Amino acid sequence: MAVVNSNHPSPTKIHPIVGDRVIEGDGTSTEAWQNWQGLQDLPRLNIGTSFSTNSSKLPRVCVFAPHPDDEILGCAGLIQQLTLNGNPILIVHVTNGSQSHPESEIYPPSKLDIIRPNESVEAFKKLGVDQQVTISALNLQDGQVYHQQDLFHQKLTEILEPTDILVTPFIHDGHPDHEATGQVVAAYAKQHNLKCYQVLIWAWHWARPADSRVPWQNALRIDLTAEQQQRKVDAIHCFKSQITMDESTGNPPILSAQTINRISQPWEVYI
Repeated sequence: MAVVNSNHPSPTKIHPIVGDRVIEGDGTSTEAWQNWQGLQDLPRLNIGTSFSTNSSKLPRVCVFAPHPDDEILGCAGLIQQLTLNGNPILIVHVTNGSQSHPESEIYPPSKLDIIRPNESVEAFKKLGVDQQVTISALNLQDGQVYHQQDLFHQKLTEILEPTDILVTPFIHDGHPDHEATGQVVAAYAKQHNLKCYQVLIWAWHWARPADSRVPWQNALRIDLTAEQQQRKVDAIHCFKSQITMDESTGNPPILSAQTINRISQPWEVYI
């Protein structure tokens, strides 16, 4: 196992303070986002120029998913466009999402540890990019990313390269594992002078149009074609464990129909 370079000490510890970014209820409606002119006016992220370097070799793009499905919910459009651009893509599952169904007889942690990564593999087939992406698992504990920062940082030193471009959840996305992942990855990127984009995932739920808690002045948008949008929808529906009711507990789906609709619009936003 590689040792963390003493010239690059671990970043200052982050803290699991989600504050008023609460994920509950139905959240902000899809229509509210669709009707917000500010979203329409965001500058577009140019894939060809933003994900290239001065060399002839296109950089690898590393997409960090706190749980298997977050890479699809947040970045399915970007991943499709990066594939067309020719960038190699590494998907990094920070955890296996094994704690999503407490006390479930259908989805105990031992089964989810296998089910959720496999659902991700099927999702990439639906996107049509399964031959272009590589998946790596860091195997941190689901729900405990904040408490494993040193291990997380060490694993980053083992897998990342000096020319990588990083994509991670928004550092204030509203879910503790999302925020921990975003903050650790963003801190590492700053420390090593790597380009890093933060994607909005759960922020679409708790934020409102023009919400001051989101730095819209730094936001960039990509537009999905109708085909890319449909592929994203199809890929999301590969996560059966997340979109169906748990009959053993009576709990509703982790991803409600409204959540899926809201995250399946013909745009993605990166900061």
